[in-house]
Amino acid sequence: MNYLASLRLEQEPFSTNPDPAFFYKSAKHISALNHLEIAVRLKRGLSLVLGDVGTGKTTLCRTLIQAFEGDSDDFIFHIILDPSFKSENLFYAHLTKIFGISPFFRSTIDYRDAIEKYLFKKCVDEKKTVVLVIDEGQKLKKEHLEILRTLLNYETNDQKLLQLIIFAQLELMPKIEPIKNFLDRITLKYMLKPFDEYETGQMIEFRLRKAGYTAPASLFTSDAVKTIYQYTKGYPRQIARVCHNALELLIMNEGRSISGEIINDVIQQDKTWDL
Repeated sequence: MNYLASLRLEQEPFSTNPDPAFFYKSAKHISALNHLEIAVRLKRGLSLVLGDVGTGKTTLCRTLIQAFEGDSDDFIFHIILDPSFKSENLFYAHLTKIFGISPFFRSTIDYRDAIEKYLFKKCVDEKKTVVLVIDEGQKLKKEHLEILRTLLNYETNDQKLLQLIIFAQLELMPKIEPIKNFLDRITLKYMLKPFDEYETGQMIEFRLRKAGYTAPASLFTSDAVKTIYQYTKGYPRQIARVCHNALELLIMNEGRSISGEIINDVIQQDKTWDL
């Protein structure tokens, strides 16, 4: 059985991979993207995006980077997907590696000097903007935050040399709050929240149409959308997972649309797995 062909789809609509092409930009996400882009272009320094698991932080991160592709000659993006380094030296070593700085240095002072020279060369001599994006920022240790604080000190009279964006779960804040001179450097703090019921329906419809669904009637009934929202609380990753399972059930039952009853069956299967 061809899952996509049976629904006349060209792509998988409800993958949980962080694909910017399938990123439904709610009003909240558009606002976050606009604020982040302005912060980067104005060289404001440190931006922080917080949100629970499954609110779309990683996809937002990749969508932001994609938004600068047309300015690739002027902006240099570096990304750390997992900042859970065991030591200060390993964190410095990774930073110098992604910045393209070599060779390996022995002391933290050597690392700092090398990074400062790199930032000055790129940002002042070459007139570029260097952006460091850190995903899963809640994994940063205190010593890593101190390193980032030091890098944020590098500036000229009119600009920060490093633009830093951290995407993190809420548990990052208790780590940051005691470090007042790091907290003070946050120029943008944005909280990503789950969708409401209307946005849940819009996300489902957007992804289906993006995947090639062309039928005039919606594949998910309003009752199905309501049940999905009530169960997932509007978290995008959970919405995608439930919708994918509902499509599989629809195909197996040779149905034409997804009702609230089908969603309830999916939910019961979920609860069975949780036991």
